[in-house]
Amino acid sequence: MTRIAPARLLATVAIVAVAALLVVGLIQLAGSSSSSSSGGSASRLTLAQIDARLEGSPAPLAGLHAQADQILSGGAGALHMRLAVLHGYPLVIDKWASWCVPCQDERSAFQQASASLGHTVAFLGIDSGDTHLVDGRAFLRAVPVGYPSYYDQSGRLGAAIADSSFTPVTVFYDRAGHQYIHQGPYPSAKRLEADVRRYALDE
Repeated sequence: MTRIAPARLLATVAIVAVAALLVVGLIQLAGSSSSSSSGGSASRLTLAQIDARLEGSPAPLAGLHAQADQILSGGAGALHMRLAVLHGYPLVIDKWASWCVPCQDERSAFQQASASLGHTVAFLGIDSGDTHLVDGRAFLRAVPVGYPSYYDQSGRLGAAIADSSFTPVTVFYDRAGHQYIHQGPYPSAKRLEADVRRYALDE
């Protein structure tokens, strides 16, 4: 039987311990990075928290907040009536669908940005191309937002507003009605808020 010198045995144990610590550290770092990139469940807000942040908003914006997370019917006619009420306010329209994975990825960004800027900026959604309304409602329950969406089963309304059949698309309007269209998801609330300030608030 081969005997291992005590010094060599201690060195081997030390190497194994260091390797184990490195593995644990890498696993924790990966988990932290994943949580950060996706918005993290800890950063998500409840509807009650969103309502508290948006309390005291002007009446047209408060009307949106009162319909938080609802999917509204009425199509193009109802949407254009709402846009008339919001005339003069900076506006962000989020075109999404429940089956759209990038839409799911950016949902926390819209929750955070709309809760931060909803006192001065109108946010609206278009549930575009969802075959079943129940799918859209389940999507909204997962990460609630403080504004309603309009149901667009055919996808035609979303394509007309966003000038694209692509999903997700974000459409920005400033107070004068100038439009900017962003295709693709937002990776973070910080990036979305920067574009809201640039294209809707002209800051």
